[in-house]
Amino acid sequence: MQESDLWFVFIAIVAILLVADLVMNRKAHHIPMRTALAQTSVWIGAAIAFGVLLFFVTGNSTLTMEYFTAYAIEESMSMDNLFVFIIIFAYFGIRDEDQHKALFYGVVGAIVFRAIFIFAGVELLNMFDWLLYVFGAILLIIAIKTLIEKSDNNKENKIAKFMKNRFDYVDDEEANGKLFVKRNGKRVVTAIFLCILVIELTDVVFALDSIPAVLAISTDTMVIYTSNIFAVMGLRSLFFVIKGGMNSLAYLKYGLGAILLFVSMKLLLHEFVHIPIALSLGVIVGILLITIVASLLKSRKDKAAQA
Repeated sequence: MQESDLWFVFIAIVAILLVADLVMNRKAHHIPMRTALAQTSVWIGAAIAFGVLLFFVTGNSTLTMEYFTAYAIEESMSMDNLFVFIIIFAYFGIRDEDQHKALFYGVVGAIVFRAIFIFAGVELLNMFDWLLYVFGAILLIIAIKTLIEKSDNNKENKIAKFMKNRFDYVDDEEANGKLFVKRNGKRVVTAIFLCILVIELTDVVFALDSIPAVLAISTDTMVIYTSNIFAVMGLRSLFFVIKGGMNSLAYLKYGLGAILLFVSMKLLLHEFVHIPIALSLGVIVGILLITIVASLLKSRKDKAAQA
């Protein structure tokens, strides 16, 4: 197998898992935590397996570590972004059993938009090296904002507010999960349709954060795109995991802020300080583990105090 064949393997893996997911979730229904955990494990396992295959085909350990580092960054940022999706669903009153459909369309759109951002970003970096400093400055601002801004899970999404105030729509209860319905002989959009639009637009905003972060790790198109899409494709199942245990991840935003701060420094100081990719991977995974463990300990302590 040659390196170019990995694109076909990647497309096949994503297509098979996507079809399997659609078959299992063809009917609107509530997705329990156990099922969401199992599906999330499958997507994470597929991402790891592809990384291993990448190493065996290319024999390039640096490229492989770049892949896993980019995947770790995108996965951590995705977890934080999913809290916003929870707010969007609540804002539009989307029924629990219809949320998977909205996320499916959102993920398909994300695949297209991220491909555009990634390929354009790589080309721009190849043409203009100074853009690394621009990306670094952007990430530094986002990191500081993430670290100092207070958590507010009830914060209103501005895009959602704009859509809700500009369009007449049928609520999800009446629409029964449909994207369009007929009212007085006219086709009218529904709450879930507007919700999908908001998710798509919100993901574009997220991509402006995450793409510069992964470009700080690698400029290899295959590494960036495959790691990014594996993380994005697992968003739907991860959403229901996060939703079921959102109170157990109190320190997630601080971990994400620390990761973005590290990546921004890596970009801004790249001409003066060389940080090996293995060290970058270790730092990012270490921050994630510390964040998760600290959050779980806090959650356990809070539950014990309430008992």
